[in-house]
Amino acid sequence: MMLYPMVALASSSTGSLHFIIPEVDALLSLFKDYCKELGDLRQQVDAKVYNLKRELSFQDSKHRKTLCELEKDVDGLFDSFARLDSRISSVGQTAAKIGDHLQYLMEFNTSPVAHKLRAFAEEDIGRQGIADYCNASQRKELSTVAESAKILSQFNRGISAMQHYVTTRPMFIDVEVMNADTKLVLGDQGSQASPNDVCCGLSALYKQISDTVRKEAATIMAVFPSPNDVMSILVLRVMEQRVTTLLDKLLVKPSLVNFPPIEQGGLLLYLRMLAVAYEKTQKLARELQAVGCGDLDVEGLAESLFLAHKDEYSEHEQASLRQLYRAKMEELRAESQQQIDLTGSIGRSKGAAIASSHQQISVTVVTEFVHWNEEAISRCTLFSSQPASIANNVKPVFNCLLDQVSQYIAEGLEQARESLNGAAVLRERFVVGTSVSRRVATAAASAAEAAAAAAGESSFRSFMAAVQRCGSSVTMVQQYFANSISRLLLPVDGAHAASCEEMATAMSSAEAAAYKGLQQCIETVMAEVERLLSDEQKATDYRSLDDGIAPDHRQTHACTRVVAYFSCVLESAFTALEGLNKQAFLTELGNRLHKGLLNHWQKFTFNPSGGLRLKGDITEYGEFVRSFNAPTVDEKFQLLGIMANVFIVAPESLSTLFDGTPSIRKDALRHDLQNLMLLLLGQLVIFV
Repeated sequence: MMLYPMVALASSSTGSLHFIIPEVDALLSLFKDYCKELGDLRQQVDAKVYNLKRELSFQDSKHRKTLCELEKDVDGLFDSFARLDSRISSVGQTAAKIGDHLQYLMEFNTSPVAHKLRAFAEEDIGRQGIADYCNASQRKELSTVAESAKILSQFNRGISAMQHYVTTRPMFIDVEVMNADTKLVLGDQGSQASPNDVCCGLSALYKQISDTVRKEAATIMAVFPSPNDVMSILVLRVMEQRVTTLLDKLLVKPSLVNFPPIEQGGLLLYLRMLAVAYEKTQKLARELQAVGCGDLDVEGLAESLFLAHKDEYSEHEQASLRQLYRAKMEELRAESQQQIDLTGSIGRSKGAAIASSHQQISVTVVTEFVHWNEEAISRCTLFSSQPASIANNVKPVFNCLLDQVSQYIAEGLEQARESLNGAAVLRERFVVGTSVSRRVATAAASAAEAAAAAAGESSFRSFMAAVQRCGSSVTMVQQYFANSISRLLLPVDGAHAASCEEMATAMSSAEAAAYKGLQQCIETVMAEVERLLSDEQKATDYRSLDDGIAPDHRQTHACTRVVAYFSCVLESAFTALEGLNKQAFLTELGNRLHKGLLNHWQKFTFNPSGGLRLKGDITEYGEFVRSFNAPTVDEKFQLLGIMANVFIVAPESLSTLFDGTPSIRKDALRHDLQNLMLLLLGQLVIFV
């Protein structure tokens, strides 16, 4: 704590107080000098501490590095000692084994067994001129060979004799046997052999091997005291030499980066070859196991021959499906282009060309996708032994189908929508040119109208056909999932539910394209309806010049044309749409027709006879929309029929017609029929 000088107080003789102040300035200067000096000292101390820390860190790092090097040297030294100790131990064990073998041979040389072997050999040499056991086996003297094998089994447990017997079989020492195997399976075409040819070749070859092993088994049973051990060695040699050599030539795993060209079979050829080889080899293993192989697991051994291929099997299967899809899309695009070129060359109408300018959705193509997937799923079940592994392989393979179908039908619907867009462009050109064409070129205007109408109707039918094929395709995939995929996913928790969700997600893009297209279909139909009403509806239809003639109850020509058009064009919609989709589409179309007719009738004036014709038109429209099975639309047209009565009844009777609506009765007394009609139309809009 810093101490400050105190100020002294003194009493003067007069009793007053005076301040005694020391030399403050001198003390303050001295204090400042001390503070500065202390600051300098502090900086010097900090600098020395920092340097000491750096030096300490450097020395510590250096010592640690040295210690690490020493530890490595010590570890190396210990490793050297360990290797030396192991080598000494190994040499000692080898020397001990050699000593044991020498001692055994010395004991065996003096044993009765050795005397019997020498006697047997001398007798055999004197009689046949053949000195060993193998020559006797070649002459099929089974009793002699069996006696030799029995004697040899007492030496080295008979292992040497058994191995020597197996290695001297013709199937292992004859090079031509291996070449014959390859030729039998692959034929003269080599790597270009088809899976069917390979299947037949493998069946024939494996039958030969199985028959040969059975014959050898009969000899082995008659000769060796431990036939199961010999059979184990024989079958192991068959699998490791003959079968493995053939499979290495037959199965060359393709790269997942650079696929084999589709023209040469692509990845699918490899997968089919793999399935054939796996199935036939497993069958051979079961047959050999049945012959008798001791403790040898032949089926497990056969399984191990395919481990390298099964490691990446799922990836190859999915890549193959994607390769097939790309090739199919390229093929369809080429066909579509040829169709476009042919259409242009024969000069078909532009409206029809718009609807056929793209490849339509084909249920046959989707069926082909499903068949690819079925084949892939069959391989999944072939290569997987456990239900959980089957499910894990099946799920991504099925997802490939979902991606393919979703992309294909979504693109098909988008292309069908392009036809609707093309028809809309033609309509826009006609509308823009109407004011001129009506006055200048009536014939040209009629041709433009016809082209626009043809394009609209053709594109409508084309899109409805696409929607129908889309629905059939989705139904096919759903049935395939329910019948073939669902049960395979059950062993894995959540796999079934996840696939159902992925199926819904995959189809959402197609649903979005279908929804947009159906909205455009409604626009297309209503555009043609408005054109027909505009062209065919005459002012005198609802206000005849002579109102005194007999009333005409027939529908107007415009109404007849519109209903006929609806009946024709909606035939495809009734066929293509089902269930809630159909109900929603027709309800929306009925509402649009109702609104369009209201807007249309507001352009006309009416008298009583015209009111009768209006009533007839409304009745005709109402009868037609009743086929929509849309209750809300039916109610709107029924209300239109009631409102049309205002033109038929006398003004003083309006109060009974609209009983319960005072505002309408009041207005009816002071407005003429035309104004009342406008008012009623406004009421109708409110009711909508």
